[in-house]
Amino acid sequence: MTQSPSSSSLRELIRATARPESYAALHWRGSFWDYLRLVEEDPRIARNSYQRIYDMILFHGVEERGSGKSRRVHYHFFDDPLEDGRDGLFGLSRSLERLMAAFKAGAHGFGPERRVLLLHGPVGSSKSTLVRLLKKGLESYSRSDDGALYTFSWEIDGEVIPSPMNEEPLLLIPEPARAQFLETLNKKLRTGYRLKLDFDLCPLSRYYYNLLMERHGGDWEKLIEHVRVRRMLISEKDRIGIGTFQPKDEKNQDSTELTGDLNYRKIAELGTDSDPRAFNFDGEFCVANRGMIEFIEVLKLDVAFLYDLLGASQEHKVKPKKFAQTDIDEVIIGHTNEPEYKKLQSNELMEAFRDRTIKIDIPYNTVLEDEIRIYRKDFNKRRVPGRHIAPHTIETAAMWAVLTRLEEPKKANLTLLQKMKLYNGKSLSGFTAENVRELREEAQREGMEGISPRYIQDKLSNALVGEQTSINPFMVMNELEEGLAHHSLIASEEIRKRYRELLGVVREEYDEIVKNEVQRAIAADEEAISRLCGNYIDNVKAYTQGEKVRNRYTSRDEEPDERLMRSIEEKIDIPDSRKDDFRREVMNYIGALAVEGRKFDYKTNERLHRALELKLFEDQKDSIKLTSLVSTVVDKDTQEKIDVVKTRLIRDFGYDEISATDVLNYVASIFARGDVKSKS
Repeated sequence: MTQSPSSSSLRELIRATARPESYAALHWRGSFWDYLRLVEEDPRIARNSYQRIYDMILFHGVEERGSGKSRRVHYHFFDDPLEDGRDGLFGLSRSLERLMAAFKAGAHGFGPERRVLLLHGPVGSSKSTLVRLLKKGLESYSRSDDGALYTFSWEIDGEVIPSPMNEEPLLLIPEPARAQFLETLNKKLRTGYRLKLDFDLCPLSRYYYNLLMERHGGDWEKLIEHVRVRRMLISEKDRIGIGTFQPKDEKNQDSTELTGDLNYRKIAELGTDSDPRAFNFDGEFCVANRGMIEFIEVLKLDVAFLYDLLGASQEHKVKPKKFAQTDIDEVIIGHTNEPEYKKLQSNELMEAFRDRTIKIDIPYNTVLEDEIRIYRKDFNKRRVPGRHIAPHTIETAAMWAVLTRLEEPKKANLTLLQKMKLYNGKSLSGFTAENVRELREEAQREGMEGISPRYIQDKLSNALVGEQTSINPFMVMNELEEGLAHHSLIASEEIRKRYRELLGVVREEYDEIVKNEVQRAIAADEEAISRLCGNYIDNVKAYTQGEKVRNRYTSRDEEPDERLMRSIEEKIDIPDSRKDDFRREVMNYIGALAVEGRKFDYKTNERLHRALELKLFEDQKDSIKLTSLVSTVVDKDTQEKIDVVKTRLIRDFGYDEISATDVLNYVASIFARGDVKSKS
């Protein structure tokens, strides 16, 4: 039978991606002694759950960002390298550092391994995303050479019985010998922490262990011949190494979901309900052994469940029905929202639970650039084909979201908008990095309230599903404002009013941004800017050196053109009293470049570049007659000049034909109102 091209290409694709040798490595099987040789070569195989999850995060790389007191450790794992940033986390560096401190201390056995890690924050602050990323990371890490781990099965009388809790094979070594063997492994370890397998076998494994010891007269070496070790692949879907528990209606849920339940069919065969073979060790605590368990909305759990949780965290033990306490080795992570946590604080009966938790705040972003990255991840050309998102559409939505989360600054000379810009790394006269750190410290709850990213995403989606092929900031801002009337999480009209006022602040800032862009597009004639710059530098040089300037047309020496120099300097708010300082600064900069053998280029001096652009815009705007756009008649010469500006907006700033036309009309209306103020 002839294969069609599509089926043959599919076969090639499968051959290229599904390698038998990889499958064999991931499904390794061997004797206990084979496993022992693997552990002696790499003792990290015997790590516990905290040690493994800590190493898993470090495996993806670490770097330091920033400097001085603002220096932060960045863990690449939280960028989600596994799925090209799909679950990447932005702006949570402080929270992730606290989480990593807990993982590190737990890996060393300093205490956090006996606590519940409680992620606390407002709705939509990435708590679930963070846990999902950790789960996904563990699954991937267990498939790598660096993260390999193993478990075992019993082979007895032709029957294969897997360890129900995927236990570490070294637990089969008698305790006195195990301690000495671990000591030899720890001498080889170069991780900083020590291996410490202070667990016991589960009831079912203990049953077979005792059965075989009795059968072989206490000969442990003959017992171990019944053990077959295999590679363990952590998988949430297969319920191996990852457990998830979510509160349900009290009538439909009981604690057996955590610890497992009796197998009534086996009870009929065995005749007793206290035989471990008649129990299913498939509760969430059991399946999560060697990995992690997630408690969704943990503080909504019934008190009966919390008792199980306390024992599991503090003692690393769970109590299955009819059996002794059973050891578990897993990271316990819960997450909760603000209202439930406030209830916990006011409930004296929950004091024991509060004492056994490490609370890690997961706030909303307060850094604009990080907030923008959240939305660009979901709203880009690849994810939204056939729709053009005009420049600053996402930026303005993100700006408003961040402003709602910030506390009003206590400094009288600082606005909320300026505070947001400082947090975003912008420089502001009179404020240092130390001042920014102080601003953060005086607003400890910043980011714990405000608008959720989900609300922004919903409104961006609403704007995109309309008939327009191009959406702009005003469409989205209108969506944001209209939605406030029905927002279920806004508790008072006062908050709603404040959010509307902040939208007004964003609109004003957007006006300045687009005026700036149109000005740049009009003044984008590089030859003209270069000529203006040359003229300015000639005059500044003559002024600072007490010389005269040669007039290129009359060839006469003249005094430096003060009017020209001031017309440029005033564009960036250089006062008359500081003009000499600025001019000397420019000449010193040019001189420093000359010493290094480099030629001066106005583009390398941002302030001077902006001043030249604004001066050229002022000189050219009347010839372009931008304000004529608001009238019904535009002459051919003006239209040609406007078309040039529109082309520059499309080429240099990311607009399309529709959004470029819209922004030109909008800026024209601003100038028609006589609003010609420009910010440097």
